[in-house]
Amino acid sequence: MRSFTPRTSLRTATLTALLIAIPLAGAYAAGDHSKGALDAANPTDFTGPRIEGLMQQVQGVRQGIVNARQANTITPAVAERLEMRTAQIGRAAEKIAASDHGRIPAAQYHDLLRRLDNVDQRLMVDTGSGFMIGDGADGGNYPNG
Repeated sequence: MRSFTPRTSLRTATLTALLIAIPLAGAYAAGDHSKGALDAANPTDFTGPRIEGLMQQVQGVRQGIVNARQANTITPAVAERLEMRTAQIGRAAEKIAASDHGRIPAAQYHDLLRRLDNVDQRLMVDTGSGFMIGDGADGGNYPNG
């Protein structure tokens, strides 16, 4: 058997550490700052594409408000109120994402989606296209929402 001297072991350990560190340093320098597979499997972190999706939803609601106003199905006051609520949701999403390097925690993400859905439902009810519940037997149908 061959015996290893302390110098050989130290050289081997240094070479091994160097071979491990080079790819990691290269990935960091290239901008891949992910935390690895564990971070990708964490459903509580929402990154850029989800924020972009939320902002596209905000744009969709804004477009619906513009379309309803142009069709005269809502008054200017109603359109302004809905637009203010929609803009507030968009600003909140941008602020959260900016403060957390493009991430939105799950609870805040779902809260923003819920609030945006409430605005969208209000728009549908105000334009008369909301889903109505009841059969009219008691004198009318009532908006669901």
